[in-house]
Amino acid sequence: MARCGVIQLYDTTLRDGSQREGVSLTVVDKLRIAERLGELGINFIEGGYPASNHRDREFYERAKTLARQGGFGKSEFVAFGTTVRKGLPVAQDAALATLASSPAPIVTLVGKAWARQVKTVLAASREENLDMVASSIAFLRQAKKRVFFDAEHFFDGYYEDAAFALEVVQTAARAGAEAVVLCDTNGGMLPFRVHEATAAVIAAFSTDEFSQVVVGIHAHNDSGCAIANSLEAVRAGARQVQGTVNGYGERVGNADLLALIADLQLKMGYDLITPEQLRLLTPTARVVAGIFNIAFDPHLPYVGSSAFSHKGGLHASAALRQHDTYEHIDPAAVGNFSRIVISELAGKAALRAKAQSFGLALPADERTTQELLDLLKAREGAGYSYEVADASLELLLRDRLGEKASFFTLESFRVISERRPDGVSTSEATIKIHVDGQRFIATAEGNGPVNALDAALRMAITRSYPQVEAFELTDYKVRVLDESSGTDAVIRTLIETSDGQSSWGTVGVSENVIEASWDALVDAITYGLFAAGGAGEGEVGGAGEGEVAAAPAAAPAAAPHAAALPAPAPRDAAPRDAAPHGEGT
Repeated sequence: MARCGVIQLYDTTLRDGSQREGVSLTVVDKLRIAERLGELGINFIEGGYPASNHRDREFYERAKTLARQGGFGKSEFVAFGTTVRKGLPVAQDAALATLASSPAPIVTLVGKAWARQVKTVLAASREENLDMVASSIAFLRQAKKRVFFDAEHFFDGYYEDAAFALEVVQTAARAGAEAVVLCDTNGGMLPFRVHEATAAVIAAFSTDEFSQVVVGIHAHNDSGCAIANSLEAVRAGARQVQGTVNGYGERVGNADLLALIADLQLKMGYDLITPEQLRLLTPTARVVAGIFNIAFDPHLPYVGSSAFSHKGGLHASAALRQHDTYEHIDPAAVGNFSRIVISELAGKAALRAKAQSFGLALPADERTTQELLDLLKAREGAGYSYEVADASLELLLRDRLGEKASFFTLESFRVISERRPDGVSTSEATIKIHVDGQRFIATAEGNGPVNALDAALRMAITRSYPQVEAFELTDYKVRVLDESSGTDAVIRTLIETSDGQSSWGTVGVSENVIEASWDALVDAITYGLFAAGGAGEGEVGGAGEGEVAAAPAAAPAAAPHAAALPAPAPRDAAPRDAAPHGEGT
């Protein structure tokens, strides 16, 4: 049953989240994320700090135009800023003037609530700080802005001087702030202390004077407690929850707003968003990670690809019989799904379920299933890991079950890497390959051996399988499996590939890092073609002898290029040129 009382959802991904190291969002990036947040049903979207840079000012102008067209649902935009500078009249503060003229209808002002910071950072008296808070809010209210007040370092201030911290938030409320947000700015608080301090604020706001003021929580995750602290604040009476998508933020991040939404709605009974919007949590998490250009964390609560995965044989078997024994919610409720991970710990039931997810039916006899299981365990022992390489696993099972997906056959490949006198390093790959009954020889340069092999392979097969042009290598990992063996160690490579709509993982293992990479690369291309519905070898009509066009002239030497070599036999032909593709390795 849904609880009484409204919880306001406040997202600060576009400001606090973008303060994560290595992140820089364009205006277009911010608008794309804001559209997702609007679809999700977020009440308030904090877009940035318009007084600090032109980019954020442009964002608000463009967002206002799109909002008129209904581009963000019922979400309202919030501009962020600080209280007036010490000793400056509010009418002369350019930053406040920018906030007052911002297209955003709401302004969140941050001000000091820790007496020690007022003295050491602002070099101001307590009375000056209270006046800065009150006059700044009053100025914006006169400009017809709604105002939220972020009480910076509130909890540190409360436990050092509770009377002053409470006086700051009460001053903000009296000046016209409709919400006062308690900030654990350095992220060091523990849940029981957040509950205690929040309850004290709720008690101080229990009079008629403050009956319409909302108390909020803004938690950072430095102690690993941001989500727990936010939930405890709600239990104590807070009614606005601030956070960021995937917990992105400065240092170790903020409270993960997506996990908070799931916790509040599915665990604590608050009616925040519709079931349809709740199912957008997982796709929202992935899209925002992509826009941030950050590898998506598979272990995120609720939305990660491992959040409902089962690896241990007993766990997987039990989950197949009764999913809620090892799944705390129905994954579909948040747009996710269960996943059986095949490893050396897997059992027959897990393997059957995994095969079924690939659309494969294992033979009824136990002997075949046991042989497949023994094969997988043997390969795991040799270094293969199929936990994040479902595509390689599916191809292996299809091969052993007589449903091999084959689009080309390798004759040989060769890779040469060189470092030139000018310090530039390049790699050149030559492959000899059979595609649709024809033999191709292709040579390509790249900024690494895997890049060069990828480019050469694409040259050879793109004419027959143009789908490969949409495939992009998005991640490449190399791991030494036995470090004590030194340069003779077995290497495992993992490749993540995307076609813009979905992604898949493949694995290769060898004592030769290039060979391991080639195996993973071939699986990646093969699986992509299979998933795209490409026909296997012998099923696609190809050009006849001598009908394949020769490659155009190579690119200038300063850039990676791909060129075709003459064919050594009459049936051989040069494939067309292709742009280098993939990550440098």
